Order: sequence, then C-alpha cells, then structure tokens
Amino acid sequence: MPANYNNSAWFYDRLSRMVYGRALINAQVYLLQYVPANAVVLIAGGGTGWILEELTKIHPSGLQITYVEVAADMMALSKKRNTGSNKVTFINDAVENVTPDTKFDVVITPFLFDNFTEQTTEKVFNHLHNLLKPGGLWLNADFQLTGKWWQNVLLRSMFLFFKILCNIEASKLPDVDRQFGVHGYKTIEERTFFGDFIISKVYK
Repeated sequence: MPANYNNSAWFYDRLSRMVYGRALINAQVYLLQYVPANAVVLIAGGGTGWILEELTKIHPSGLQITYVEVAADMMALSKKRNTGSNKVTFINDAVENVTPDTKFDVVITPFLFDNFTEQTTEKVFNHLHNLLKPGGLWLNADFQLTGKWWQNVLLRSMFLFFKILCNIEASKLPDVDRQFGVHGYKTIEERTFFGDFIISKVYK
C-alpha cells in the first residue's frame, strides 16, 4: 500500500515550518535558480504546490511543467497556486506510473526519495532517469546524516510519525548518492541547510 499524505495535507506546511523553520523551503528555492528559461520541467512529489509559485516568481511564463503528486488532497491545494503564464499539467499519481510523451530538460525531486525503501528508490530513480534528456539537470533536495546525534533522533522521529500517519514505507534514508553515481551524474552545485541535515544538489 503506497504512502498517503492526504492525512497531513491540511497541516503539512505548518508542521514543517514549526520543526525546520524555512529550511525545507530554502533548500528547494535554492535549486529553482538553476531552471533555465523555456524549460520542460518535471516536479515529482510537489506536495502542496507552493514550489510552483516560487518557480513562477523566477519564470512568470515560458515553462512547460508536469506536476506529479500522489496525494489527491495535496494536488487539490497545488491546483490553486498562481502559475503565471506557464503551462502546467497536473498528474495525480505515483511518479513511477507516469509515462509522458516528452522528455524533460529538468527533473526536480523535492524530498521525494526519503519516502522509499532502497528497492523502491532504485525503481523510481531509474524511471526518472529515463525521463530526463541527455545533458539535462536533476535538482534534488533531501535529508542527510553527517554524524551529529540530533540528526538521527530527528530522522527517526520523522519516519515514525509519517509511518503511523501516512503509511510511508521507509524507516531509513536510501542511498540516493549511489544511484546518481551509478547513472553517471556529476554534482555541479550544492548547498546545505539546517546544520547540514538538509542538502540540495544540482546534478548533470
């Protein structure tokens, strides 16, 4: 049974700000500056959709965005966002089920892989890799452990909370760096947030 974030849609953003301040937001906004004008963009697991408004501040028009979110309640909130004159296709499904006709200049995965086991991560990663044009950009934000004790405590608490409430399958962070390495991606920019617990990377 897949994770279901419908249960948390109404308070998800407020909860994340209570725990992390603006760190989750800043980590994603940092990545958006790398989206080129007139790009064909895939956002996989966009949550409540505020990322669409931040992207529209940078590019008020010219983008073709495919916005994929599995939780219907999150998608309903996303559809109310201001997307300017950008063309947005909303798809309410798991991203591994999405087979668009086009390939993408940019793939954005904001805190997507921490929902998955290693096995599911590999499957989803391979699928997204095949949707990205050769030489395209992959913008990824997620959590990481750098040896600080409080990171483990916070991570375990987070996994337990969302396992109970939303039925996520993960109980530890998958090795996403290994997936990027196996597929030949290189990190061209990166930045950390919230005491290095959150990392944003631009891959090519």
